[in-house]
Amino acid sequence: MSFDLLFTLAALLVGSLAVAFLVLYSLAWLADRKEKQTTLALESQDTDIVFLFDDETLVNATSSAQSILSAAVDVGSDWSRLLSVLITKFPTLQAEISDLAERGKIDIESRDGSSVLSCEWRNGLARISLFDQESDHIPLNLDRHSIAAMEEELETLRATTEHVPFLVWRELENGAISWANSAYITLADRLSGEDTPSWPPASLFDTQLLSKAEPNENRRLSLKDENGNTHWYDVYRFKLGDSFLYTASNVDRTVKAEETLREFTQTLTKTFSHLTIGLAVFDRNRQLALFNPALTDLTSLPAEFLITRPTLISFLDRLRDSQMMPEPKDYKSWRQEMAELETAAEDGTYEEVWTLPGGMTYRISGRPHPDGAIAFLFEDISAEMSLTRRFRSEIETGQAVLDSLSEAIAVFSSDGTLAMANAAYTKLWRLDQLEGLAETSVSDATRVWHTKCAPTPIWSDFRKFVSRTGERAEWYGQTRLWDGRRLNCRFTPLPSGQTLVGFSPEERSNALRPTLKTQTHDTRFIKM
Repeated sequence: MSFDLLFTLAALLVGSLAVAFLVLYSLAWLADRKEKQTTLALESQDTDIVFLFDDETLVNATSSAQSILSAAVDVGSDWSRLLSVLITKFPTLQAEISDLAERGKIDIESRDGSSVLSCEWRNGLARISLFDQESDHIPLNLDRHSIAAMEEELETLRATTEHVPFLVWRELENGAISWANSAYITLADRLSGEDTPSWPPASLFDTQLLSKAEPNENRRLSLKDENGNTHWYDVYRFKLGDSFLYTASNVDRTVKAEETLREFTQTLTKTFSHLTIGLAVFDRNRQLALFNPALTDLTSLPAEFLITRPTLISFLDRLRDSQMMPEPKDYKSWRQEMAELETAAEDGTYEEVWTLPGGMTYRISGRPHPDGAIAFLFEDISAEMSLTRRFRSEIETGQAVLDSLSEAIAVFSSDGTLAMANAAYTKLWRLDQLEGLAETSVSDATRVWHTKCAPTPIWSDFRKFVSRTGERAEWYGQTRLWDGRRLNCRFTPLPSGQTLVGFSPEERSNALRPTLKTQTHDTRFIKM
């Protein structure tokens, strides 16, 4: 290897060592200089409250300052922690400290004037000192037991607010958040999307909406999460001196239940709107909670009145005034009837027919509902009552026609029960009118016939004829009563399996006339 090459390598090695030495010396000098600056910045200030910040990082602090910072909420950087402690007394600190590098020194007085915050810019570091203003107040001397009790109470309150499952925070009059519990800070940091928590946390709700709220009156406010989903909170506001305390509890389940109930009510309303029966549901306080359109049609009560949720008594008063219920004899007895009506409806036993002026007839039913509510059903039965009256008139007319016949007639149903009989029938067999119309089986009837006639197989054949299914033909028979009269019988099938039997006794003069043929039983099945 040549001498020139060796000389070159040696020169490079010496140069590299020199550069490395200079770099190490510079770093050591800078570190020593910064340490001296920090030390000089805080020397002879051990009794004062002084913080030294490099941007948002605390690089030094006096023991008194460290005690204050230890009580701060853990919300990210050192500066955020200090801000959470001081912002209550110095609400403009966050805004003014941003101009410290340009202005060099800023003095900020507290809201109550009891202290001053002196901020200085020294060699790229922010020196923040807290001084108490001179006061004429006599200092309060506390023993160690009192201090221990206050510290224990403070620890209890802090643990309580940090573990409650709802949001708690305080705001100054300008809307700045001065304190918040862990639940609020965690939610605010998550919604902000920032990795590093900061102070003060973002405002989650528009608290101006609570400015007109009464004491202990809440407002339901919404909040969207990071996925765009809406969450609902019941927010309360309490006045505390110059600031406000807020609490917010999540009510998503309550809102969901209310929506489900609202949808269910709407479904019921739509269902009931197609009913022809009027429905009125009164809640436990006896206020109208639900009604359908048919109620307005049947009662002629305006919807504007029903929407105001009248009480049950007001509702009935309105019905009485509009002549949509029977006119009472006097008001006192009417109120007594209304009280009994409510009691009966609670038991589910109220049912009454109201005959109204103009020929209208309503059936009113009262039924109990869950949670102490009661429901009233208004049904127009005018057509039904008219039809019933017409049927009753027709039945009475038919009965009168049967009673006018001299032939004793009885009709038995398909199951062998006496359905009707005329006056001649009850007179022939010497039956009471009510007994003749009472429910009587074919066996009971033939037993009566047998006791008043000479022995004959006709009654047995008749019982078989009544119970026979399929096609049947009319037939006749003849027997003799114990008084000697001949009794002509006819047995006629009717629709729906019913059977008519007719008895025609001959006059006594004809009954005593001799006949060549006394037995006519064999001709009873002759088909007509």
